[in-house]
Amino acid sequence: MTEPPRCGLCPRNCRVDRTAGERGWCGGGPEMDVASVVVHTGEEPFLTGDFGVGNVFFSGCNMACVFCQNHQISTQYAGNPRSPFQLAEILVRLQERGCPTVGLVSPTHILHRVREALVLARERGLTVPVIWNSNGYESVSALKTLDGLVDIYLPDLKYADDRYADEYSKAPGYARVAREAVREMFRQVGNLRVEDGVAVGGLCVRHLVLPNDIAGTGETLRFLAGVSKDITISLMSQYNPVFSAGNHPLLSRRLRASEYWNAVEAASDLGLVNTLIQEPETSPDSHLPDFQRADPFLEN
Repeated sequence: MTEPPRCGLCPRNCRVDRTAGERGWCGGGPEMDVASVVVHTGEEPFLTGDFGVGNVFFSGCNMACVFCQNHQISTQYAGNPRSPFQLAEILVRLQERGCPTVGLVSPTHILHRVREALVLARERGLTVPVIWNSNGYESVSALKTLDGLVDIYLPDLKYADDRYADEYSKAPGYARVAREAVREMFRQVGNLRVEDGVAVGGLCVRHLVLPNDIAGTGETLRFLAGVSKDITISLMSQYNPVFSAGNHPLLSRRLRASEYWNAVEAASDLGLVNTLIQEPETSPDSHLPDFQRADPFLEN
C-alpha cells in the first residue's frame, strides 16, 4: 500500500497531501514518528506472557480524547522519525529480546508505513504475533490491506453514542465506524486463540467503562455479543480524569466501583464468557501506560 496523494487512511478522510509535507488532522506528515519503544508488562496477561509485550508507541492520533492517558505523545509529535526498514529492525530486536508478542500502539494514521514495515520484518525473521493496538476509529478499506499481516487485533470500542464521541473525542460517527472496523477485524482473525498462556491470534476488544455511562457500556456489550458470544473483551476499570477531563463535569471524577461491577454483571447477563475483569480499586494505578520508560537500545 503506497502513500496516498491525498490522505484517506482513516475515517476523517481529510485529504491533505502528506507527501508534500502537509499534516493531517492527526498531526501526521510524510514521516512515521516513533515516540517510544518499551517492553510493557501491564497489558492483558495473554499478551505479555512472563516477559512483556514489545510495544512501539507512535506519535499523533486521529482522535482527541479529553481523558487520553497517552496525551503527551498523542497530541504532539515528540518522537523520532523512523523509516519502515528501521521499524522492522525494532520489531525483530524486540523478538530477540524475548518478547512473546510485539504491539503497534496508535498506528492507524500511519497504516501505510507500518504495513510496509511488517512486510520487511517478516522477511527479516519476525515470527511472534503482531498486535494492532488501536482506538477503533478506522477505515474498513484500510484494515483490509493488513489481512494476513496482523495476528491480534486489540481495538478500543469507546462509545455507543456518537454525540459523546464527538463531544469528548472529536470523532464524528464513531459508533458506526468502530463497529464496522471490529466486524472486519473479526472477519480477518476470529476469536482469540491462546497457546501456552500467550495469544497467537484473534480479536480482543477493549472497553473502558466511563463515569455516568458516557461509554454506553450496555449497548456496546450487546453489539459485541451479536458478533460472537465467545468474543474476548477486556472490560477496563482504569478510568482516571487525566489530561483535560477535569474540565468536563460528567468525566471529572474517577469511576465508581459500583459502575464497574454493573458493567461486569451486564456482560454476564449477555452470556459473554470471555470477559477479562480488572479490580476497580487498584486498576487506575496498575494499568497506566509506560511509554516514558523507553529503551534507547531498541529505539536506535
